[in-house]
Amino acid sequence: MDETWISKFKGLSRLPAEIRAELEAGSQIVSVPAGTQVFAPGQTADNLLLLLAGTVKVQQKSETGREVFLYRVHAGESCVLTTACMLAFEDYSAEGTAETDVTAVAIPRKTFDDLVAKSPVFREFVFTAYSRRITDLFTLIDDIVFQRMDVRLASRLLELADADGVVHATHAVLGTELATAREVISRTISEFQRRGWVEQARGKVHLTGKEGLERLVKSSGGHG
Repeated sequence: MDETWISKFKGLSRLPAEIRAELEAGSQIVSVPAGTQVFAPGQTADNLLLLLAGTVKVQQKSETGREVFLYRVHAGESCVLTTACMLAFEDYSAEGTAETDVTAVAIPRKTFDDLVAKSPVFREFVFTAYSRRITDLFTLIDDIVFQRMDVRLASRLLELADADGVVHATHAVLGTELATAREVISRTISEFQRRGWVEQARGKVHLTGKEGLERLVKSSGGHG
């Protein structure tokens, strides 16, 4: 099992045998059911989580109470906010929730600190993931400030759709994902429906014309 989980993370497979053994001995595999709050604002970051299965959604609440979606952590990834909090000895400023049943490797602070200090390979693994996510967050800021809402919504619908082309999310949830009001989402989806690209049902959006959505994203140079 230990050998298997390390091989799931690009970068860790290059760890020297003694460092790998220390990482395996100093961490444990945990399971979290869907809907569980993984961390919350004000909590200390005691473990770095490396996801083996499932997704964790990270979002932040503004002073006005609006929730802003930041990013998802998928299998094979680590949570960059946890990394930042552990490196800076700061508490969480956002909330992480298990969207699905999650299996993860929990690396306690002591093991994390020891390996960051003495293993160049582990340090590179941590900071590569960190820099990649920071780039994603700058892209998110760029999207929010500069990109048209219809393009952003089309991109997110394509990203969230399951194999049957169904997005299981309310307009309010999509508003949170894109840092905008539910009314804006409803208006934009109604326009998509008029064009024959989607059909609406309670808590769901069926993508009936994916090609149209893809064309809109591509023509605007949009990214998800």
